Amino acid sequence: MIVSIDLCIVPLGVGVSLSPFVAACQKVIKKAGLKYQLGPNGTAIEGEWDEVFDCVKACHQVVHELGAPRVYGTIKVNTRTDRNQSFSEKVNSVSMQLLKEES
Repeated sequence: MIVSIDLCIVPLGVGVSLSPFVAACQKVIKKAGLKYQLGPNGTAIEGEWDEVFDCVKACHQVVHELGAPRVYGTIKVNTRTDRNQSFSEKVNSVSMQLLKEES
């Protein structure tokens, strides 16, 4: 099953600068070969269910390996059975709707 998620991982007990941890997770996601898009408050990831959630686990593991004693994460999950739709298609659909309303 194809899944699209929004993942936000917050390492606790490491201070206020989180960019090294976010960068480490981005490397994990890229290595997994999944389609992803970094956002200001999380990362959109899509692919096969097991591959995506294995990647989420690997992100948690790498953040722990970097010294975070605790990791808090949130995940929003989206699946469809009627058709495949990428997260970029969803964004484009809304953009097109806004363009129609402006004209």
